[in-house]
Amino acid sequence: MKSLLAIVAILISGCTMSEKKSNSEKQSGFSFYVGTYTYENSEGIYKYLLRSDGSLEKIGLVAKAENPSFLAKQKETNVLVAVNELEQGRVESYVIQEDTLVLTSQESSGGSYPCHITISPTDHVLAANYGSGTVGVHKLNADGVLSELLHVQEHQGSGDTDRQKGPHAHSVWIEDNNNIISADLGTNELWFSRILADDKLVYAEPSRLNLAPDSGPRHLAMHQNGKWLYVLNELSSTITWVEQVEGNYIKKQSISMLPTDFTESSSGADIHLSSDGRFLYASNRGHNSIVIYEVDHTEGSLTLIGFEGTRGKTPRNFALSPDERFLVVANQDSSTIVSFERNAQNGTLQFVNQIEAPTPVCILF
Repeated sequence: MKSLLAIVAILISGCTMSEKKSNSEKQSGFSFYVGTYTYENSEGIYKYLLRSDGSLEKIGLVAKAENPSFLAKQKETNVLVAVNELEQGRVESYVIQEDTLVLTSQESSGGSYPCHITISPTDHVLAANYGSGTVGVHKLNADGVLSELLHVQEHQGSGDTDRQKGPHAHSVWIEDNNNIISADLGTNELWFSRILADDKLVYAEPSRLNLAPDSGPRHLAMHQNGKWLYVLNELSSTITWVEQVEGNYIKKQSISMLPTDFTESSSGADIHLSSDGRFLYASNRGHNSIVIYEVDHTEGSLTLIGFEGTRGKTPRNFALSPDERFLVVANQDSSTIVSFERNAQNGTLQFVNQIEAPTPVCILF
């Protein structure tokens, strides 16, 4: 009888340990923040969990904010910054504390309708103001507090379409150290600048790169070799491969983001490279897909692999998980977030999970 009870106890203990292990594995993973538009049912910035099996869990609202449409984090610190995409644009800084964000400062973005923000290695915070075609400069101190607006760089010029009647700075990127690149949908150009010691932006030489008419550059992906740029063009739904040769930027190839038989309206949104530089991903709003390319490792050209539907409307921003096993997409107009498992050998994606999210537009791990 005693031996039978011992066996039962061992079995129960084993089941309990397995259940605890299963629950622990289920809960492990990566948390991420979601920037939103707050004109409908969103209240600000939310936090979610991507579990180790690719499933998604909503943790909840972590900061109330108006239209926090793009987010960025300072490396190796607990500071997060966001834009408030409003006519009187703002930038905000937060200290990350467990499952909440504590607001530390709020400043003017230096223009209207800021839609992108980034932090340089020198702790400069750069905001791209779409409405006014300007880039605003702030600096973060050691406590994660923003300085007052230090400088505003104004773009000049226009393109050929109705959406290009004036400058529309859509994003700003750190090329290396204090060198930055701004993508301007309105002027149809990339703008090259440097951050000086006095916190001002000055144009580099060359200062601009014109893209094909009606392209509408929106976001960039920079290859790890420092030579290749991949420009996502919103209006033409194309990606332009640019190579840097002895300080000059040369357009090498433009490739469509859409299937040849697709004739409906669509526009490009976001673009990312895998860290090994082998695969490039971009989102299509209208076709509602992630397009996948292979990058030729010797010359940088792109070859289409295929498309993966996002199972929702208007895929905006997306992100690779820190271990790059998964790709997570924000479907703005269907108010969902979708996770895909990524095959690191061939770049393809396989649907894993979907969860509701209020008007999501930015994913930040």
